[in-house]
Amino acid sequence: MTPSAPVNAPGTAPVDRLRPRRSCLAVPGSNPRFLEKAQGLAADQVFLDLEDACAPLAKPEARHTIVKFLNEGDWTGKTRVVRVNDWTTEWTYRDVVTVVEGAGPNLDCIMLPKVQDAAQVKALDLLLTQIEKTMGFEVGRIGIEAQIENARGLNNVNEIAEASPRTETIIFGPADFMASINMKSLVVGEQPPGYPADAYHYILMRILMAARANDLQAIDGPYLQIKNVDGFRAVAGRAAALGFDGKWVLHPGQVEAANEVFSPSQEDFDHAELILDAYDYHTSERGGRKGSAMLGDEMIDEASRKMALVVSGKGRAAGMTRTSSFEAPEA
Repeated sequence: MTPSAPVNAPGTAPVDRLRPRRSCLAVPGSNPRFLEKAQGLAADQVFLDLEDACAPLAKPEARHTIVKFLNEGDWTGKTRVVRVNDWTTEWTYRDVVTVVEGAGPNLDCIMLPKVQDAAQVKALDLLLTQIEKTMGFEVGRIGIEAQIENARGLNNVNEIAEASPRTETIIFGPADFMASINMKSLVVGEQPPGYPADAYHYILMRILMAARANDLQAIDGPYLQIKNVDGFRAVAGRAAALGFDGKWVLHPGQVEAANEVFSPSQEDFDHAELILDAYDYHTSERGGRKGSAMLGDEMIDEASRKMALVVSGKGRAAGMTRTSSFEAPEA
């Protein structure tokens, strides 16, 4: 998405909320072997899970395991996130307090699942602020990722997206959502049998519009057939085509595919960079201060520049470099 000014709570230092999230790797917080392996994978984001991937009896110990790995692990180049349990459970408060007090400086975001209304996001924001003040941490630095997993959450997604300046992403959680609306499918992420169109289009667009209206990122949820990389690419491609910023990955084999799908092609990246250079030149004094101009056979204007900024931003975030350069026309 197009970069915007950093968002932060009043009276706090600016925080850049638009981090690369092409691939968001889920890692069980109770599994030290997986936590160790995740550090060496090329995922943009890693979230250490205390919710569905962690059995109820394992959650208390998993909190401390996560703290240890956040503080002692090498997460260089990755956004570090912990998914806590949702507010309807007895675990949420202790999840947040244990993890943030124990590893706050080495944590980027808390992911809140099954968000149903804005009050749940505001409650997490308040708890984070109290912990930060108590511990002497920078107030407002830790972000929030809100996961939409049922019909009520989708109905309230605009208010959820507006609820806190800490919020960085709105995430689609397909498995619980499919169950909440009685969708006739057991294959998470795939289309239900017998439906002739895209059953997820409305859901994804609602999430995307709420995210973009509030300068947030939109992330698609998991694809559970982890060995079907072609199927993953197809589903990820639909989300990427709409404008989503990334997708969950559940297996190392999905990481490369996600990074590729949610990055522009080299051709598109080069073209976007050329548009930006050409527009800057033609609107300058030297280029005649034109509002629109030609780049080869293509007319470009301010709208072209905005579209090019999106593609260029995604490419630069992915570490891409251009392979062509703009040459100003001869006078």
